[in-house]
Amino acid sequence: FFQILNNTAKGITGLHQRPYKAVAKALEVIPRTLIQNCGGDSIRTLTALRAKHATTSADYKTWGINGETGEIADMKELGIWEPLVVKLQAYKTAIETSVLLLRIDDIVSGSKKREQLEKEAENKMRANAKPTEESMKDE
Repeated sequence: FFQILNNTAKGITGLHQRPYKAVAKALEVIPRTLIQNCGGDSIRTLTALRAKHATTSADYKTWGINGETGEIADMKELGIWEPLVVKLQAYKTAIETSVLLLRIDDIVSGSKKREQLEKEAENKMRANAKPTEESMKDE
């Protein structure tokens, strides 16, 4: 799935490709972690897995990482099935959460920026303020 997202990102220009690349990178963490937890070579194994997934043959689409050995294996033969509905809902929830956090960050950074601008304006006014006759009188 991460290869599909990477290929889609290549066809898009500008900032719009970043979300695709970010999700693809996040999805690669799962097999990489499985490989590392089993003591395997994550770079070689992921490269081999990508090569299998890149073939046009449907036989290699069910290949993944065996969580016990850290090697590439056919998940169909191991009896490992992940319902697409569950996966899609997990992805959707993760992306919606990310969007929500980014919106909150925009709001917080926007209010901080506004406060900073107000302080700068106030300091500028103080610096430009000229003393009045009243303030110059000795008490």
